Amino acid sequence: MTADEKVTPPPGYFAGFPFDSAALAVAPIQTERLTLRPLAESDIDDVWQYQQLDEVLLYIPWPKRDFDEAAAHTRKRAGLHTLDTDNSAIFLACELDGRVIGDVMLRVSSVETAELEIGWVFHPDVQGRGYATEAAAAMQRLAFDGIGAHRLIAQLDPRNTASARLCARLGLAHEGTLREAYYEKDADGNGEWSDSGLYGMTAHDWRALEDTPAPHTP
Repeated sequence: MTADEKVTPPPGYFAGFPFDSAALAVAPIQTERLTLRPLAESDIDDVWQYQQLDEVLLYIPWPKRDFDEAAAHTRKRAGLHTLDTDNSAIFLACELDGRVIGDVMLRVSSVETAELEIGWVFHPDVQGRGYATEAAAAMQRLAFDGIGAHRLIAQLDPRNTASARLCARLGLAHEGTLREAYYEKDADGNGEWSDSGLYGMTAHDWRALEDTPAPHTP
């Protein structure tokens, strides 16, 4: 699915901050192939299947965890349902035929400027089939048409070329690279400074892409 294919959240739930994702447990977002609903404690085993993989951890700021630590991390993320303050976040599980193959995130960068950050992580065995693009496009629509974001950003390791291509498909422009923006440690405590690529899109960009009326912006 491409960014210009419409994925419409259920009407009536979304009108800016605060936004509560609990409504999506009752009426999940349905894309062409996926069901997007709030991450739950019952997803711990499915999430562990990709959270434990070194190739998944390579480009996201997750440390190497054992199963109990990973379960606690998933449980914590599953308990976040409200976008209302800076750094608040929600996580939606991406379900395919009853299996969680990945999850997507919206985090508030700034309530004052209505800026949201989008993120995604998927099991490598389903990559290359368009699932991440399909789910991210749905979250992009939720951010702009549902919540009323003024600006949507993504931050990623510049070496993560697959996610950079996904940003391009969504219409998020590369706005710059922050040099040595964070320090990444491995399981042995060794680490290195890593750069962070910044991608962004404004509500004006979105409306030009979608040719839709301006959404409510808090």
